[in-house]
Amino acid sequence: MGAGEADTFEAPGPGCWQLDRSHFPGGTTPVMQWLVPEAMQSAYRKQWPITGVPAETLSFRFVNGFTYTRMRPLIRPDRPSAKPPPAFLLRIASRLHPEFRRRTRAARRNLEQSPAPAVIAEWHAVTRPRLVEQNLAFGAVDLATLDDAGLAAHLEALLTHIRWTFEEHFRLHGYDLGPIGQLLVAGHRWRIPGGEMLAALVGASPSTSAPIEALRRIRDLVAGSRAIPASLTEVAAVSPDVAVELDTYLRHRGSMLFTGYDLDALTLGEMPDVVLATILSGADERIHDPDHLAVTIAGLRERVPEGDRDRFDDLLARAREAMDLRDDNGPITAEWPAGLLRLAMKEAGRRLADAGRLHDTSHVFELGPVELLTMTASGAGPGADDLTERAAVRAHQKTLDPPQTLGDLEGTLALDALPGPLAETVTIIQACLTELGMIDEPVERQPLEGSGIGAETYVGVARVAENADEALDRLQPGEVLVTRTTTPAYNLVLTLVGGLVTAEGGPMSHAAVLSRELGIPAVVGAPGAMEGIADGDRVEVDPENGVVRVLA
Repeated sequence: MGAGEADTFEAPGPGCWQLDRSHFPGGTTPVMQWLVPEAMQSAYRKQWPITGVPAETLSFRFVNGFTYTRMRPLIRPDRPSAKPPPAFLLRIASRLHPEFRRRTRAARRNLEQSPAPAVIAEWHAVTRPRLVEQNLAFGAVDLATLDDAGLAAHLEALLTHIRWTFEEHFRLHGYDLGPIGQLLVAGHRWRIPGGEMLAALVGASPSTSAPIEALRRIRDLVAGSRAIPASLTEVAAVSPDVAVELDTYLRHRGSMLFTGYDLDALTLGEMPDVVLATILSGADERIHDPDHLAVTIAGLRERVPEGDRDRFDDLLARAREAMDLRDDNGPITAEWPAGLLRLAMKEAGRRLADAGRLHDTSHVFELGPVELLTMTASGAGPGADDLTERAAVRAHQKTLDPPQTLGDLEGTLALDALPGPLAETVTIIQACLTELGMIDEPVERQPLEGSGIGAETYVGVARVAENADEALDRLQPGEVLVTRTTTPAYNLVLTLVGGLVTAEGGPMSHAAVLSRELGIPAVVGAPGAMEGIADGDRVEVDPENGVVRVLA
């Protein structure tokens, strides 16, 4: 496919497909295009009958490297209609159709007695330790010592591992987002905006603050020695204790993707200068204040009708418990396994380039999963010129401006015609998607307006990049990072920044959560940030008013 063909966007199936740039902003690698739809659709197809979601699954397709999704209905999923079914017919069908009846019973059970606490407990006691052990084992393999067959076997094992971890990633979202969504829906009914309600979840995520604590220990030890290391090697040489702390940090964090979700993003270990700067320049004093949190929660509780305050307490406790799983889920199930796969693919790319099978080592990321294994083991596969052309097409895709929707509009179901438990479940899902920034709110925003995080205005130099690894390579402590989106693994480096601006996302996006947890003034979901702010501009980040101002 040539670059011109990549400019044509066609619906990948019946119905209406919505653009989602929250995770893959364009030009996605073939392995991810294979992995994510398989894992997501399988997870939701298995989970939604259990949790009572009145849809078959969330269809997920890539069109020219961009993500498009469509909620796949329970009835006639491949024969969509532009008109919604009449309310009286939907009311009858949703109460007589066997699958609707099963979903209604499941939704009622979940709303009356949430399964999330048991899943969260299992995550901490069983699933997380198992995944950490497996990820560490993959990371301990010395790739350079493997012969080609051994490297191919290692890649195959990683692909099997990541296929399971990604499905687990999406399955867990049904339990970490559910309690948060219930709090948001209740807040809406109490006339409390979602962003304000989410402020009560600050400090609920030890997994977000854990890397900061690890860096603080290293920084304190280095400061006590009065050494001024100029490299990570010199950091490790400060003392045996520092060497142990740094090694532990890098074994658990160094292989994580952190500049994006795709395999052409960088792992933390590939940017040692960023790690060094984060160790030496982290701003610990900005971590949230427990007293301020208590005041925030008390203020919200006062706004809740007196008869509902016990319910507020219960919903908040469950949402805070779920928030840690949500923030822990991504790095452990997605960014770490994907980073391990990236590093193994880089080794394969180096060998194939040395053998003349690739013109550039990075072209290994143009291979699909089967091609990757075959070429690594035997060298057989697409020619080097073909892969160079694929790289050019994918690079071109990253520059495209994709349409917001593809296909024919579909009628939406009338919630008031659904049984109560189903309608409530759909409302909870919609609340989460809206606060994540995956559903546009019916609010007109200026290009540099978004959701503000924090209360203090910050002025600094903007460091702008479509791909955050470019910005982080040049980022100086105290500057304002301006990027399209962030990943959960950004908590490894965000203590460097003075402020954060993203073009994508909402109050519940990873960028917003990390900014709250780390005390960073931010405006997220400012649609014109990438075009309206130039690298080097002096900007004012005003979270109180949710606006960014270019000063010079």
